[in-house]
Amino acid sequence: MALLSQREWLSGLPKCELHLHLEGTIVPETLVRLSQRNDAAPLTLRDAEKLYVYEDFIGFLIAFKAVSERIQTPADYELITYEMIHRLSQQGVRHAEVYISVGILLRFKQQITVEDMMAAVERGRKLAEQDFGTTVFWIFDAVRHFGVDEAAVVFTKAAELKQQYPSIVGIGIGGDEARGPAVEFKELYAEAKATGLHLTVHAGESVPATSIWSAINIGAERIGHALSAVDDPELLAVLAEKQIPLELNVTSNLRTGCCKSIDTHPVRHYFERGLMITLNSDDPPMFGANLLDEYETVQREFEFTNEQMRELAANSVEASFLPPARKISLLAEVERYR
Repeated sequence: MALLSQREWLSGLPKCELHLHLEGTIVPETLVRLSQRNDAAPLTLRDAEKLYVYEDFIGFLIAFKAVSERIQTPADYELITYEMIHRLSQQGVRHAEVYISVGILLRFKQQITVEDMMAAVERGRKLAEQDFGTTVFWIFDAVRHFGVDEAAVVFTKAAELKQQYPSIVGIGIGGDEARGPAVEFKELYAEAKATGLHLTVHAGESVPATSIWSAINIGAERIGHALSAVDDPELLAVLAEKQIPLELNVTSNLRTGCCKSIDTHPVRHYFERGLMITLNSDDPPMFGANLLDEYETVQREFEFTNEQMRELAANSVEASFLPPARKISLLAEVERYR
């Protein structure tokens, strides 16, 4: 029996993806298909590829908006969901918890309701789960710089639709941290928790560690990025003690310019300090790296052993919002994997 290459070994490693934006999984070829359906002057492939080029974090937000605008109908949402799950299954991802930018939909897409969108992604999810085996939960994401009132609508929709779609498991706030401090959402998060929704927060991606403290203070069960925690020893101690899972996105941080070089990324430091870290891809086509690429890059650049990569994969299972029985089953898969 031939020895597996390291990439093949990492591909077979059972893992979960916990920080992935549905709209950010659209590859340029699919964007062209969406444009042909919905634009008066459809994009060429070259035009589409240009939209994925940007210079900084704000440029990335603009690019993300430009891609998201091409999703106009329920059929579009069903398509991108099915394709996303297919690609995840090819990387050894057993389960994913995916952000849907409901805040963007509500502000910019009056032609489609949240209810119609949700029915569409559920059709795509069920068909893809049947075809490929990878399961998916949804997290409704509000845009923090759109303000508290718009976020309240997003979170209310999540609570209402959760009754019909148990695959909706949580809420989050993304967007520009500088213009939407987490502390402003404290009351909304308490209300969401009371409805049974899990709480996530993007924090410490492009601003100082005070944003991560705010995320903890409003009840975040998982924190996305947490890049700036490295600058605050007291915060690192709290994160290690509380074992609050961190959704790390190394390639994303480099591509947006939030981290200046891979040598300075704190992923290894966090691991050695005993923080509960997971690896994630964020918006794969926009950053040129899917989750398998991320595992491969992190192992190579930071010299993680295979046993340590198994630990990171196990972290992704433990940090998920899966029910206990499924977690136990997946953790057993990780443990058996050699």
